[in-house]
Amino acid sequence: MTDGKAGKGDAMPSLPGPRGPGSERLIDELRRPPHELAPSALPAPADPLADEDLQLSLYLLYELHYRGFQGVDEGWEWEPSLLSLRGSLERIFEAALLDAAGSPGQTVAPEEMDLALRAIADADDGPSLSRHVEREASVDQVLEFLVHRSAYQLKEADPHSWALPRLSGPPKAALVEIQADEYGGGRPERVHAQLFAEAMEAVGLDPAYGAYLPQVPGLTLGTVNLMSFFGLHRRWRGALVGHLALFEMTSSIPNRRYASGLRRLGFDGAATEFFDEHVEADAVHENVAAVDLAGGLARLEPHVAPDILWGARALAELDARWAGHVLAAWDRGESSLLRPLAAPTPA
Repeated sequence: MTDGKAGKGDAMPSLPGPRGPGSERLIDELRRPPHELAPSALPAPADPLADEDLQLSLYLLYELHYRGFQGVDEGWEWEPSLLSLRGSLERIFEAALLDAAGSPGQTVAPEEMDLALRAIADADDGPSLSRHVEREASVDQVLEFLVHRSAYQLKEADPHSWALPRLSGPPKAALVEIQADEYGGGRPERVHAQLFAEAMEAVGLDPAYGAYLPQVPGLTLGTVNLMSFFGLHRRWRGALVGHLALFEMTSSIPNRRYASGLRRLGFDGAATEFFDEHVEADAVHENVAAVDLAGGLARLEPHVAPDILWGARALAELDARWAGHVLAAWDRGESSLLRPLAAPTPA
């Protein structure tokens, strides 16, 4: 994008269909002018981290702080009863995260933070989605992978930017350095979300923001909700920093594999530019994120060091669950989405 026009993913999305009684009620309420919601019981699902109803509801509530939805009054963003509902859902989500990733508690010296984060990355012994995409994935599977990733990549960096006003000194400067690259260094055509939208368009997918929300499963939404949850709560600023640090530390090699997989299937140019960009950018960001950002925050605020490591563990846990779901569905010969994609027409 070099002509100053809006990016390919900039359109405001429509509300999706519901996935259960909670999201059905929420969607019905959001279609009306802002008003006080009546209290309602919220039974905890058996697996909150994968529950379609809960994760979609949380995603919709968080999106009111990002792009919003067509036909939804912007006054809903800070309606007290809606925030109360979000808080109830978040308590269920947080309890499930603590159960899955353990409670914060482990701490390390600031100068050892990068080693502790690397140990979390090295402890992940689950199946590798990036290797599958590189070596074996079909065109249909790669397109599904891009759809999963679109839930975050079309707003890449935005959740982590919530940390900026909550940091100071060297950690703030380190985060600004990383985020400046994510947002294209002042060049709108190099904004990473824009590059991802162009990759989707190049392989025949719809690049509009939220276009595939109805097909993205709860496990995928949970990986995005995790960032919004951390970002919208100052008390979890350490977890947000740990999430970003591990994200940057473990991104370069997988992105090289994704680019190789796309080229193996005959895609190149705009289809691979996003991933090629991240091979280089994230290799540079790795040290800044681990040492200057995460280590710097632990040095400045030692009491949040356990949260930094916990945020990284939560990322590793949810990403492993998501990758396991995708690979298991493909191994069964099934779609990993809520419904299969229609056959695309490459651009």
